[in-house]
Amino acid sequence: MKTVLVYADRADVRARVISALGRQPAEDLGPLEFVEAADAAEAIGVVDHHEADLCVFDSEATPTGGMGLCRQLKNEVADCPPTVLLVARPDDRWLATWSQADAVVTHPVDPGQLTEAVVALLRARAGGAPARRPLTGAQLAR
Repeated sequence: MKTVLVYADRADVRARVISALGRQPAEDLGPLEFVEAADAAEAIGVVDHHEADLCVFDSEATPTGGMGLCRQLKNEVADCPPTVLLVARPDDRWLATWSQADAVVTHPVDPGQLTEAVVALLRARAGGAPARRPLTGAQLAR
């Protein structure tokens, strides 16, 4: 079972992410378990204790946005799980380079794009391959 951390200050955003991914987005990965975090301290605790195989961060979360949290964790945690960053505008995708996110998906969440990004990153992690950084635009559409 793979564990996905979903960080967003709003419960409706967390619910949309979980609903979009479903419990088993790919047969070869097995079922997903979701851990929800409504604030940065909760999310940091989950990652620090190696309780997540992948993180989905809402860049619009307040007071700590997902971009800053992603960058912090990527720089501070030795084996930081791959991250998917949810951004409000397609033009914000370039910030993924700064945040060190492994994939970027825009709000409102497109279930197909989110699932494709999550499945690709979980497969890469399971195979020991480093995630490409950042997966954006046409790369997500493949």
